[in-house]
Amino acid sequence: MELSDIIGVEAVRAPLKVTSKKRLMQDLADMAESVYGLSSASTYRALMDREALGPTGFGRGIGIPHARFAEVDKVCGLFVRLEKPVDFDAIDRQPVDLVFALFAPESAGADHLKALARVSRTLRSDAICAKLRSTFEAAAIYSILTEDKASQAA
Repeated sequence: MELSDIIGVEAVRAPLKVTSKKRLMQDLADMAESVYGLSSASTYRALMDREALGPTGFGRGIGIPHARFAEVDKVCGLFVRLEKPVDFDAIDRQPVDLVFALFAPESAGADHLKALARVSRTLRSDAICAKLRSTFEAAAIYSILTEDKASQAA
């Protein structure tokens, strides 16, 4: 599974101005409604319910919130680069400025896990994260996320 299968350039926003994790989740829910037609209210609840199970702060300034939905027929996502990092209850206690949200069908066990693995593998790269942090242009961010699949395979 490639990131280009999960996200399109229309699902990238930068810079996103938020001051809290709660506001970030609301903005992600609003984006999911405009990009994928998901209910903003149910998306927000699903993201917050998942966070209640354990924070999805990956460390090193990265958050990967995710949830499952009956209305989704394939794994899809959103990427935002925050103007200023926010506290995300991350594993390393560092604030988050790169966020890749994933939405999966309720029945997408393996696909959901493959998508999470692909996103985490990509964002584990210091070089990719440095490039992502060097721009606020959505098209450039999309290109960075989806470029040179062979270099991200490691």
